[in-house]
Amino acid sequence: MGLPLEEWFAGELTAPMEPVRDGTRPRGLLGRVNGVAVLLVVVDVVALVATASSTAVSAAVAVLLAGVLLGVRASGRIYRRRLQLSWLHDLPRSLATTAIAFAAVSVLLLAAGWPPEVLLQLKVAVVSFTLVGEPARLAVFAFGRWCRRRFDRCDRTIVIGAGKVGVDLAEVMLRHPEYGLRPVGFIDPDPPGDRKFPVALLRDDLATAIDRLGVGTVVIAFSHAVDSPLVDAAVTAHRLGCSTLVVPRMFELHQDGPDVERLRSYPLLRLSTAPTTRPTWWIKRLVERGLALVALVLLAPVIGLCALAVLLESGRPIIFKQVRVGMDDQKFVIYKLRSVRQTGVDDSDVRWSVVGDSRVGPVGAFLRRTSLDELPQLWNILRGDMCIVGPRPERPGFVRQFSAIHELYWARHRVPTGLTGLAQVHGLRGDTSIVDRSRYDNYYIANWSLWLDVKIVLLTVGELCCRRNR
Repeated sequence: MGLPLEEWFAGELTAPMEPVRDGTRPRGLLGRVNGVAVLLVVVDVVALVATASSTAVSAAVAVLLAGVLLGVRASGRIYRRRLQLSWLHDLPRSLATTAIAFAAVSVLLLAAGWPPEVLLQLKVAVVSFTLVGEPARLAVFAFGRWCRRRFDRCDRTIVIGAGKVGVDLAEVMLRHPEYGLRPVGFIDPDPPGDRKFPVALLRDDLATAIDRLGVGTVVIAFSHAVDSPLVDAAVTAHRLGCSTLVVPRMFELHQDGPDVERLRSYPLLRLSTAPTTRPTWWIKRLVERGLALVALVLLAPVIGLCALAVLLESGRPIIFKQVRVGMDDQKFVIYKLRSVRQTGVDDSDVRWSVVGDSRVGPVGAFLRRTSLDELPQLWNILRGDMCIVGPRPERPGFVRQFSAIHELYWARHRVPTGLTGLAQVHGLRGDTSIVDRSRYDNYYIANWSLWLDVKIVLLTVGELCCRRNR
């Protein structure tokens, strides 16, 4: 029989562990660099240089080939973080991305008018690249497994769920450090009392444990029940920048796929990393601030005319300021053109504005219908308070109210708020379902990409022009 739960919580097994021990990967910027991925990039660059020097390809073709090849292989996730360092497992993906890259370069060169003889040079180049690169990749994987075993170069890992599956996973991690995970504790709201655990049961909440123990990976190991605490755990890990691996339901029958890792016989579904930790997120912010600056300049006459109309209809102030909740529950002041007539009492923080509000005059109704009242928020975007695309910001009082009532409403604050969002282009504006808005916002965060932002912007423009929801 295992120890009673009280003794696990009170005993030395739950005593504070050292924040980060030698041999573990810290959670700073350098700690997030994946050594195997870096070595794989180096191998491809060296193979490209060797190919260019040993074949007759010109410098221009070599540069084009390097750019396309590295881009295609990065898109094909050749340089991804992975548990299983297996050259044989990765070989089909490697050969396929190499073939696609060389085919793309061939088409580009022929379309640009290069002579057909260049195809022969590319055939020699692809063979040379493969012969140089693949043996080196084999060596990189072997070196990575050795480093994980010899130097314990493993991610500190928390396992959510101390049932049979969770305990089995932790034991596999301890026996096979070549997979790159080292369990440091379990978190389970209702752990079995008759089982011995290979690592400690933690009394901390997940966010505190991640910070205290320098955790880089969270494994969600409940396989037979999925409820809101598990989703909360995944969102918390996602929000704190941890890698998140989930044991799927019916895992015994689960097939391998692009996002499925293998820890020995267990499939683990790898959730995407937090959008704000990706390099493409900084591209988004840079582009959006540039667009906001250009839009403010170009739309200044429109904003001026709207401001004049507000002044003539209801006087000052023209700009309406209100506190909203942004990323990580940080408050900021949002700016809008005032569309509601002034009254003796400002109830905007506690009153949900709905269609037919008697305080809204003709000018205000026009501004709302055309969304022109939102234009001053371009200044919020330029300042960095908001993005062009993201969940719409809400007032603090309503955030507290909705978070208490609606499941995972709080999780939409993992990214900055936006001028428009996925919920809005699906017709969820004004007095509409908060549950649906929350689901769309969390879907947006989980599936974020630059293309999704572009699609939302295009749908927003179409909705404003056509006056209908898409």
